[in-house]
Amino acid sequence: MACRRTLQMCGSGLLRRFGRQQQLRHSRSYGRDVAIIGAPFKKGQRLAGVEQGPRVMREAGLIEKIRELGHNVEDRGDLNFEVFKDDPRNYVLNPKAVGAATKKVSAAVEQAVRDNKLTVTLGGDHSISIGTIHGHAQAEPNLCLLWIDAHADINTPLTTPSGNIHGTPLSFLVNQLKDTIPWTALSPFDWLKPCLNITDIAFVGLRDLDPGERYILQKFNITSFSIHEVDRYGIHEVIARSLDAVNPKGDRPIHMSFDIDSVDPAVTGATGTPVPGGLTFREGMFIAEHVYRTGLLSALDLVEVNPEVGSRQDKANTVMTAVEVLTACLGKKREGNLQPGYQLPLP
Repeated sequence: MACRRTLQMCGSGLLRRFGRQQQLRHSRSYGRDVAIIGAPFKKGQRLAGVEQGPRVMREAGLIEKIRELGHNVEDRGDLNFEVFKDDPRNYVLNPKAVGAATKKVSAAVEQAVRDNKLTVTLGGDHSISIGTIHGHAQAEPNLCLLWIDAHADINTPLTTPSGNIHGTPLSFLVNQLKDTIPWTALSPFDWLKPCLNITDIAFVGLRDLDPGERYILQKFNITSFSIHEVDRYGIHEVIARSLDAVNPKGDRPIHMSFDIDSVDPAVTGATGTPVPGGLTFREGMFIAEHVYRTGLLSALDLVEVNPEVGSRQDKANTVMTAVEVLTACLGKKREGNLQPGYQLPLP
């Protein structure tokens, strides 16, 4: 596995080098232009409620909290998605709906990135990442991807046990898997061309893989860190080495796709596919803070918040965690923020 190869590379020398790089770039991240795109989409899976994710995150004060960090925020609202009455399963569920929706998401994200906005897309289920990553890649072909998730979501339409496209998005995007996709049968995705190589991707937090996914990760030696390796090596080593694997020179724009189910369901119970034993709240926050410090974050998804799942407290905790992760990705510090130029008042 790539994670084992990466972990043998170098220890503290790598961390010191990457740490210096982060410090040099840190000041560039203050006062960014940020675009917020809502993608209230649920057809990549079966549960109602995940389409409410953008609404509940906004209602929790997300936009205001980002502005308080000194960023210029443009909320571009929610995308509207076409409803298909006749959308039968063809290898996967709802191919017409997902194909049309992700095409729209791709166009919206591409435009925002071309407008020089740090682009934040609020899901919605994880199938929207077909569009967010594709759109980002049209504007920034050299991007690398951090996939923070309990699941790899790299099943192909022929290996997915459930047929849910939110478990397959990466197979549509990776060049090395293009021959595993029945493109002729999936004509709603005619617009889509793979835009990633396997060497562009690092997975963090995996703990629930299907056989097809395990085969793909092993066959292609994809950089991946399971929750076991997070426990063994610590989140600092894991995220630093993930970034070094996909961005060794520190010169590529980063796309981070953060599934809220990467965090343990004791904290984020309001999600559709919870898996016990996940990242702690603190580990999720550390990932976000670490990526922010690179100064290279270009686009970000946060997906799978479902306020109709779990208890009222589950909903509150999950939404709070989502907002905290998003704001940490944009510079919020747990120890408190100090804006540039701050001076003590004099009497």
